[in-house]
Amino acid sequence: MAPRPTPTDLAAARGRQVPDVLAPGLRVLFCGINPGLWSAAVGHHFARPGNRFWKALHLAGFTDRLLTPDEETELLRHGLGITNLVDRATTAAADLTPEELRAGADRLAAKTRSARPDVVAVLGVGAYRTAFVRPRGTVGPQPDPIGGATAWVLPNPSGLNAHYQLADLAKAFAALRRSLD
Repeated sequence: MAPRPTPTDLAAARGRQVPDVLAPGLRVLFCGINPGLWSAAVGHHFARPGNRFWKALHLAGFTDRLLTPDEETELLRHGLGITNLVDRATTAAADLTPEELRAGADRLAAKTRSARPDVVAVLGVGAYRTAFVRPRGTVGPQPDPIGGATAWVLPNPSGLNAHYQLADLAKAFAALRRSLD
């Protein structure tokens, strides 16, 4: 596990990117909103200790054990990958503009056309609604594909998302996993 970033590390991480975990032909490409400062400082997706992505992924049956952020490339063995709508790290997703999110939707569609995953799962209902101009989007499968892949929306796994407890997140992630069978 990467060492805890200092306040100086976090400040220096503003605007940085976290490399995609991506390969051709994945089962699911998970798409976060954008990296937080903690993730950018340590260089791994969903790395802030309060983020529940890794736990939800495991509880939903996508992985055979609980992975840590610094093991993110292990996802490729499971046919899973990670990218973001917006590459630049910010303190919070609320720091992004609607224009950045919509541009991110176009970039995600291009990545999807290139990598050809079966499903793209956007992690965040509000971000999905804004990025794809789908004001009625809800958690679950979506009617419109993204770059040729089936689109799903899952709740944002950030610890700041009080609307979803870990059990609720795991249930939503498990619905996606079952849809693949």
